[in-house]
Amino acid sequence: MTPSRPSRVIGLMSGTSMDGIDAAYLETDGEGVAIPGPAVTLPYAPGFRARLGAFVERAPEPGSSGAADLEAELTGLHASAVYHLLRVMGRPAATLDLVGFHGQTIWHRPAQRRTWQMGDGARLAESLDVPVAFDFRSADVAAGGQGAPLLPIYHAALAQRAGLPAAILNVGGVANITCIGSAPEDLVGFDTGPGNGLIDDWVRARLGVSMDEGGAIAARGKVHQDLVDDMLRHDYFAKAAPKSLDRFAFSADRLSHLSNEDGAATLTAFTAASVAKGLAHCPTCPKKIFVAGGGRRNPVLMKLLAQYTGVPVASVDELGWDGDALEAQGFAYLAVRALRGLPLTFPGTTGIAKPMSGGRIATPLKTLTAKSA
Repeated sequence: MTPSRPSRVIGLMSGTSMDGIDAAYLETDGEGVAIPGPAVTLPYAPGFRARLGAFVERAPEPGSSGAADLEAELTGLHASAVYHLLRVMGRPAATLDLVGFHGQTIWHRPAQRRTWQMGDGARLAESLDVPVAFDFRSADVAAGGQGAPLLPIYHAALAQRAGLPAAILNVGGVANITCIGSAPEDLVGFDTGPGNGLIDDWVRARLGVSMDEGGAIAARGKVHQDLVDDMLRHDYFAKAAPKSLDRFAFSADRLSHLSNEDGAATLTAFTAASVAKGLAHCPTCPKKIFVAGGGRRNPVLMKLLAQYTGVPVASVDELGWDGDALEAQGFAYLAVRALRGLPLTFPGTTGIAKPMSGGRIATPLKTLTAKSA
């Protein structure tokens, strides 16, 4: 049954770049109505980011040493992000119907039917006294799907409002693309390859900086095309879509002999070349690619994307979308779909046999008590 009014939701996203938490407000019925509102970013403190990064790189099992404390801290930071956005909006938490909580991906292993997004949904619900939708990927992965990407259905809703077909490329730590057809069943989405992750790792290890701001380091370097071609021989690129990646599926080890600048340039080109290779999996080659995520702020990457794909490239901001908040908005949208039992994933986006719902809902104890009274 369609809700009498759109739900008021805050979506939360901490991506594979592990630089902080995006929080975005959305009013939506989980179908055609999606009205974006304000958004904020809560950067991780350097110490927490280092500890989180070390934990993710170690890829331990759930329940391992330090996991519970890290999860509690991570969940608390997400609560802070919600309260920060509410202060910006001048609204109390009581005005929210729901929060969409993606959590932090620690590892993603769909071939083993396992994925781990760290974050305690029940704890967050109690902290906010608001129901929380979380654990969006597990049901799809357990049923044999890739569990990613999850945002194609939101991209499709936005594209429908904008009145255009589109290819939406999100460049975070990993890059993924959505090819939008005329109906949800026609959606195709998959991870194209590395996004900013390898570049970030390279400049952090070589120069002690968190990212190649504006592509400035890569701009001074030379692309070693032979190495790009070599990396494109990775088994992942021969797989049919839909397909998804773990953050650490690729390594820059074979670039160790390059200068700082040449390495950054070559890894940036590898990201762009991966996208170009991925276009073969789209039903038709898009006439234009709209880019979301941090990658759209890298002019070197944007230029290389156009060069390697042969397709005009632009920021999603040109459509009036917020390229920084798009993923957080998407998880607000998915939260409502999870609450209503609507499909989150589709055969063309995760390889699941048929459209499938997912996610879990954590209800605050106060709300449960009131309902049972």
